[in-house]
Amino acid sequence: LVVSHLFAFRIETNLRKRGIDGLTSASFKFFDVNSSGRVRKLIDDNAAQTHMAVAHLIPDNIGAMITPVLVLILGFFISLRVGLILVILTLISLILMKFMMGEEQFMKTYQASLEKLSSETAEYIRGIQVVKIFGVDVRSLKALNTAIKEYAQNALNYSLSCKVPYVLFQMMFFAVVGFLIPLILLFADLEGNLKLLSLELIMVFFLSGVLFTYIMKVMYLSMYIFQAQDAVSKLENLYEEMREDTLNFGDRTEFANYDIEFNNVSFGYKKDSLILENLSFKLKENRFYALVGPSGSGKTTIAKLISGFYNVNSGEIKIGGENITSYSKEALIDKIAFVFQDSKLFKTTIYENVALANKDASREEVLEAMRLAGVDSIVEKFKDKENTIIGSKGVYLSGGEKQRVAIARAVLKDAGIVIFDEASAAIDPDNEHELQKAFSNLMKEKTVIMIAHRLTTIRNVDEILVLDGGKIIERGSDKELMGTDSVYKHFQETYKIANEWRVANEGVI
Repeated sequence: LVVSHLFAFRIETNLRKRGIDGLTSASFKFFDVNSSGRVRKLIDDNAAQTHMAVAHLIPDNIGAMITPVLVLILGFFISLRVGLILVILTLISLILMKFMMGEEQFMKTYQASLEKLSSETAEYIRGIQVVKIFGVDVRSLKALNTAIKEYAQNALNYSLSCKVPYVLFQMMFFAVVGFLIPLILLFADLEGNLKLLSLELIMVFFLSGVLFTYIMKVMYLSMYIFQAQDAVSKLENLYEEMREDTLNFGDRTEFANYDIEFNNVSFGYKKDSLILENLSFKLKENRFYALVGPSGSGKTTIAKLISGFYNVNSGEIKIGGENITSYSKEALIDKIAFVFQDSKLFKTTIYENVALANKDASREEVLEAMRLAGVDSIVEKFKDKENTIIGSKGVYLSGGEKQRVAIARAVLKDAGIVIFDEASAAIDPDNEHELQKAFSNLMKEKTVIMIAHRLTTIRNVDEILVLDGGKIIERGSDKELMGTDSVYKHFQETYKIANEWRVANEGVI
């Protein structure tokens, strides 16, 4: 039993590792349609559900299968009557057990509703601050409330489907004598050998108890096996879903240059809705570009496609004159640094948060990257300096400070292409000034793409691409675009008016 439990733990661990490995290689489309709560439930809970079946399959199954057979053989050895009675009781018990376990569809529906409830509960807990601030009642959250009701109804339906056979089974177990006496009399000798009948009655009573005990074990093992099969099936479906829409990378590792080219690229997050349609443009290496446009125009989508986060519907994307799919996954990741709009930091030291960008970097290189990104001024505030753990003992960083840590990662990575996804969209002026200094240190001899809502941050870029509806409608420097009646000029004027209005209102306050 100990060995089988160790084996079960090993399988459980391997299933979790496979899930985590799959997450690291899954496309971004997978994360667009799967909540973190659902993924955690599928990987963690389903891996755990395999344990009981694997751990008890061999040791318990051997006993549960062999013992009833031995009991039946012993029954026939005692007398034909005892053997036949035990066979009848066994058949009735197995039929009732089948109904007690319920229909397979009932179990699947119940498990699906439990999974949905777990996912929605995780999302509810994740947003608990908003819930508390606005005093939202659980009943107001439609998805969670629906999940609770569906689970309660499915649990009730499953219980009711098992109620009658379970009651009959228990009646057979606790009132076995009531079933046996008529059967004994039915098979009695015409001479009525009561002494023999009494002994047979005692043996049937004793042996039927052993039978029922092991039949119950078989039932529980069958449920464990069904749950394990269902869990493995869900995990396999999840792993297959992770593999969908992932790029098929090649083995090329060297880049001739860092020119970026889109050739008739069409892409949509949903098959029936395109964000980009037949988009073509070229960006030269060692230049600073800005993508500007209203929300939903395709700015962030372009950045993600360059990084190989999604498969295009049609067309091709090239870096250095070669399709990005011709490069190895490691080479593409190594040559592109991405600073996300909402930079995620791990609950570890500031130093380790930066160092993860380059596992081969020396301590001096990590500290230099932190200095160039302005992170050195952040760590000076803390007692443990760069060894301060983020998220512990009240240590939290502002949005702008997180951005500087993310930029330090990009500096340390020293990639040929750097993409800033609205990196300065919601930070204060002081942090914006520090970020501009960090940008300057990072942009040297690189192809840089910035997506910014603060139009003041892109005045000095080499070229601006204005997007609308997934198409490039204008292209040029700030000076060139401001010198014409362009959409970009309208953006700048609108931004200026909005900024002046904000400053004026702050002055009134």
